[in-house]
Amino acid sequence: MEEKAMLEWSATELSAAIHARKVSPSEVMTTWLAQVEAANGAVNAIVSQRDPDALMAEARVLDDQQPSGWLHGIPFAVKDLVATAGLRTTWGSPIWKDHVPVKDDLVAGRLRGAGAVIAAKTNVPEWGQGSHSFNPVFGVTRNPYDLTRSAGGSSGGAAAALATRMAWVADGSDMMGSLRNPAAFCNVYGFRPTWGLVPQDAEGETYLGTLSTEGPMARTVEDIARLLEVLAGENPEAPFPRTVPDLLSGLDRGIKGCRIGWLADWGGAYPMEPGILDACAAGLSVLEELGAEIVPLPPPFPAEKLWSSWVTLRAMLNAGSKRALAEDPAKRAQTKPETLWEIEQGLGLSAQAVYEASVIRSRWHAHAARLFDRFDAVVLPSAQVWPFPADWRWPETINGKPMDTYHRWMEVVVPASLIGLPALSVPVGFGAQGLPMGMQIIGRSGDDARVLAFGQAYHRATEWPQRRPPSLASGPAPR
Repeated sequence: MEEKAMLEWSATELSAAIHARKVSPSEVMTTWLAQVEAANGAVNAIVSQRDPDALMAEARVLDDQQPSGWLHGIPFAVKDLVATAGLRTTWGSPIWKDHVPVKDDLVAGRLRGAGAVIAAKTNVPEWGQGSHSFNPVFGVTRNPYDLTRSAGGSSGGAAAALATRMAWVADGSDMMGSLRNPAAFCNVYGFRPTWGLVPQDAEGETYLGTLSTEGPMARTVEDIARLLEVLAGENPEAPFPRTVPDLLSGLDRGIKGCRIGWLADWGGAYPMEPGILDACAAGLSVLEELGAEIVPLPPPFPAEKLWSSWVTLRAMLNAGSKRALAEDPAKRAQTKPETLWEIEQGLGLSAQAVYEASVIRSRWHAHAARLFDRFDAVVLPSAQVWPFPADWRWPETINGKPMDTYHRWMEVVVPASLIGLPALSVPVGFGAQGLPMGMQIIGRSGDDARVLAFGQAYHRATEWPQRRPPSLASGPAPR
């Protein structure tokens, strides 16, 4: 089995080969270890890797077992915001730099249950806050298409691992844009599912915390759908269960006759660096060629109200869950200023302010439902800036407009995040400097299967993720 060929397979192809016993888990592990050795030093996407001898021993045991789950024998690097039993989990925080959990979070448990070999973690920002993956424990993750640039975040390690073929498929999470931003920056797919489709862990507060979700990342949309099937499904201990839709049978239904609303920069509310809207327009032209009708739309809701609601609810949740970091002097000294800012903003909120933020959220949900009575999907850029220098903390201006918070430069993801809509970031190619970008295909709540069908049609027509980073040894450079 030629190693380079195996690295280019989709997870679906690799799984089929393992199940057909055309390739063994030990062969797959040998290939994965070699690729991590060759590629990770440059990008720093994989962290807390297990001992290679232990991984090979586990893989050899699987060689002799009848394949069961979809991920049987596939090495998997789990995002470092997910607790993994027996494998260091740090949340990017020096406070937890030596922490080894005794049990899996729900996502890790479902990955193991599907047969994955949990081999390592993927890098994140400290506490997952900020769309740039750097922390004082492991350092910065770099963009495979330009090692001087950011891979995005908070699933930046996952996105960079996919782009450099150190992962066949990956898990991510998305509170603001943590699945979609790094997918756009690294020329892969990232899917934020309808909120609740992937259930929460039944720990801490689970009724108010309805902003963040886990989700899949991959180089093909079929792999996105298959991994989502692994992650989705009710957790009886958590509220708000959702029925898992059939994600695969209609994946190739096509999009002819569908109507797509193009929201661009939300009527100028979201500043964009030059070239981003043009790149997304080129992506939309592909959907149009596939038979969809593209309709430019005015802003359906005031952007400033969405932002006000978002930052209020986010701060409230951060203050509730992370207050101890600010109140303990030793922990405070080891906590990034952006996290302390979130906590302090939340501690200063009144109950009335939280209520008013929730009212705005409720009204936007109602407006969006009416919007989807007229359109099958709407589209926005996945980011407002191209991948920026890796030594920045965040972009402080866009086209000369100052950003008043550490995450304002990612405001374009808020319309979907605030009300838990399914949103797939698909690549739209490369800008003048050879840097990747993406656009969000956003659907009605619960319409995950339709959004993935849009993505599948688009992927078959473009196959952007198959254009390898120039830092890899072979394959065409991005056009």
